[in-house]
Amino acid sequence: MNRRNFIQSSLSFLAATQIAESKIQEDLSFEAQGISHTTLPKLATRFGDGRDWWFNNRFGMFIHWGLYSIDGWHEQDQWRRRIPRYEYVKLVNRWNPIYFDANKWIDYAEAAGMRYICFTAKHHDGFCLFGTKQTEFNCTNTPFGRDILLELAQACHKRNFPLCVYYSVVDWNHPNYPNQGRSHELPIQKSDSPDYAKYLRYVVSQVTELCSNYGMISGFWWDMNVDKHVDPSINALIRKLQPNAVINDRGFDSGDFGTPERDFTKDNMSMLSFSKRTEACQSIGMESWGYRIDEDYYSDRLIFSSISRYLARDANYLLNIGPKPDGTFSDISSDFIKRIGKWYTSVKEAFINTKPASHLSLNREILITQKRNILYVILFNEPRGNVVKLKPIVNLPRSAILLNTGEQIRFSINTVPSEYENQGRYLRLTHLPVNELANTVLVAKLEFESEFPEIT
Repeated sequence: MNRRNFIQSSLSFLAATQIAESKIQEDLSFEAQGISHTTLPKLATRFGDGRDWWFNNRFGMFIHWGLYSIDGWHEQDQWRRRIPRYEYVKLVNRWNPIYFDANKWIDYAEAAGMRYICFTAKHHDGFCLFGTKQTEFNCTNTPFGRDILLELAQACHKRNFPLCVYYSVVDWNHPNYPNQGRSHELPIQKSDSPDYAKYLRYVVSQVTELCSNYGMISGFWWDMNVDKHVDPSINALIRKLQPNAVINDRGFDSGDFGTPERDFTKDNMSMLSFSKRTEACQSIGMESWGYRIDEDYYSDRLIFSSISRYLARDANYLLNIGPKPDGTFSDISSDFIKRIGKWYTSVKEAFINTKPASHLSLNREILITQKRNILYVILFNEPRGNVVKLKPIVNLPRSAILLNTGEQIRFSINTVPSEYENQGRYLRLTHLPVNELANTVLVAKLEFESEFPEIT
């Protein structure tokens, strides 16, 4: 849409509604309201190929699971508690998750509104949850004796549920990985023979297994390239074997998307949408991504707010659960998932097939998404009161509904005392149940007579 058509479309919509109380006509162009269309947010570039499944699904489940789950302290147990390797590897004799059921995991994900899963095929400890032929340090050489990734992949494929695999570059078990005591590395091990070239051949062999033996892999999630080694040929191999797989930016080149982690306030909230493809990740546990026996948990509202902040700005979101060592979810985790599902199911239409539209208001305590003539107002910040001011919008919606409850929302266009200087008259949503629904994120659905111009 060119500038002239954009302004004409804006004017035709914004000038369509007369304010009933006064019949006053106002100049409703974006320029007159202090909003320049030249600075409107832009959507992240789509792939234009099979990887676009990622844009259609948006909300996924992250799973951190492994030997570290047995003692239930932290997924980096070996490193953080300085556990000698010869002691840590003995955990393989206790790995027997007899209640693991891949379909139940997918049931939980779907109940929460999640539409894909990312699974730790190999974490920093080097233990592999797939039947690799490159090392005996894997789940098939344990009392459990089964290929966990294979069972998860089969369940995902049967249910058309995209599967992504997590793979740590750091390896605390492999003798060729050059552990030097850097961040997320063990001290130098006397029994090792550091050789990064040999280690990369090991990595490439495992990547080939992961991309060849488990059907369609929809994503590859690298982690901890501590050495910052660059080798685009490794991601090229993934693309050759799995052309529909999205690849993150923590591997051996820039990949397809960025990965902010446990990030609530560090990103720039003045940025109304992500121009770079982004997938945020967060865990429900405050201390660990893996199962922790005495875990501290985030509040529902904080997690709902975090999800909202990314989905409303054209980004994806991975929310992590750490299963227990027997393969089940703890009661606290499963209850958390149910509450997420109840909230997300009620408000998800604000995030699915919508576009960022926060530029329509100067209120930065909310986010807005758009679908043609519908605006969704998302109270991602803790509300300061029971009203939302949508300055400079001066259009009355034909309906306003609180998606959380399905109840009607009261709204008006009038002058309030705080606007005495310019006698401004703007759309306000009033009498919102912010106290009654204090531990959640409220989402309002406003339907107008005409469409707003959408960003592209």
